[in-house]
Amino acid sequence: VLQNLSQTPVLRELLKEAKMPGTTIKIESPELCMLFCFSFKQEPQLIKLDQPGPLTLAMHQFVTEMQETRKGVVTPKELFAQVCKKAIRFKGYQQQDSHELLRYLLDGMRAEE
Repeated sequence: VLQNLSQTPVLRELLKEAKMPGTTIKIESPELCMLFCFSFKQEPQLIKLDQPGPLTLAMHQFVTEMQETRKGVVTPKELFAQVCKKAIRFKGYQQQDSHELLRYLLDGMRAEE
């Protein structure tokens, strides 16, 4: 799940922008509009970003490391710690379904908006 998310260009761009609080982003592309536009119009949307929360910052750090590192191994310790704070069920390293991680990760970042 994390490898797929790190290779999602739209998410990478939004995380870069989200790191800078007070930034207003303009969503024009069809891919972004499918995520954020609540009407069928293709008009650009302006969204003012607040201070990112700890989960969003950890996700940004992880995605950045995945894109920039050449050493081969990236460990998402901080991201996992932040997910565990939002979803206690992930503590203890028991096996969980990947779709549950995706849901808690995205819901957690959305709740930080």
